Amino acid sequence: MAENKQKIGWIGVGRMGYPMAERLIKAGYDVSIWNRTRAKAEPLARGGGKVVPNLSDLKNVDVLFSIVSTGKDLEDVYFGSNGVATGAGKLPKIFVDCSTIAVEESAALRERLKQLGADYVAAPVSGNAKVIKAGKLSAVISGNEAACKTVAPMFEAMAPRGVSYVGDGELARICKIAHNVMLGVVIENLIEITLLANKMGVPRHAFLAFMNNSVMGSMFTRYKSPALVNLDWTTTFTPELLRKDIDLGLALGREWDVPMPVTAAAREVLQNHFGAATLQPDPEEYLQKDFAALMETMALASGMKLSSENKNVPSGLES
Repeated sequence: MAENKQKIGWIGVGRMGYPMAERLIKAGYDVSIWNRTRAKAEPLARGGGKVVPNLSDLKNVDVLFSIVSTGKDLEDVYFGSNGVATGAGKLPKIFVDCSTIAVEESAALRERLKQLGADYVAAPVSGNAKVIKAGKLSAVISGNEAACKTVAPMFEAMAPRGVSYVGDGELARICKIAHNVMLGVVIENLIEITLLANKMGVPRHAFLAFMNNSVMGSMFTRYKSPALVNLDWTTTFTPELLRKDIDLGLALGREWDVPMPVTAAAREVLQNHFGAATLQPDPEEYLQKDFAALMETMALASGMKLSSENKNVPSGLES
């Protein structure tokens, strides 16, 4: 394995950040990692990563990656009281953010970093931990073309299927928001038709096998099938994060006069899940489960009581 000379900083080792940083380390990059909860990052040190105690320890890297939950979190790690871009000293030449945040939040951060002489690449990614480990992560980037070309090989280590350069500024943000809007619409419709077939007597595993083998099947429908069949709500993406991204999409639709009636309806169905969660013993804990748990809310509305089919259903992500 060839050693890659660029020094990389990494902020955020959550469900997505951890396996992405891990792939960079395995590709031979020198990766220094900071996470708010240090213990979550420490296992990466066994593979060759360097866990640092302070954000300021990332000032001397060449390229700084981040993947956090919200625009406010990103602003804090960049420009908060102990942020990477605060205080004296050298800064990374290129900041790369893989979070899903609002277009205006990203543009404001870009302008502040530009004033400090740093390039900023918007690089939201699509997938989950299993997708990353299977080498099927999807990435889209935008910003200064030269900076994007510099970081493209790094993304190829994390997303071997390739990275799409879509232009300058925040265009990558728009692509990711549009992607996650479709995610919400597709999961809801997939649940609707699965429940319809199931209520009429078709086993869920049989119906989804038929769908996945048809022209309507996709990587998404395949990797969500085990959850819908066996009611396994192990978290890949929370309902709250999905609602946030749908709201971002609807806001863009209003701003640009693009009607989005299907998205609006999907958003209201998703909102019902938050109401139904109050029927659970621990609503907050329940809403931390995977967004596919929406199936239980839609089953409730359908007068159905679901149980696991206990079937070994392929996800399409098997190595």
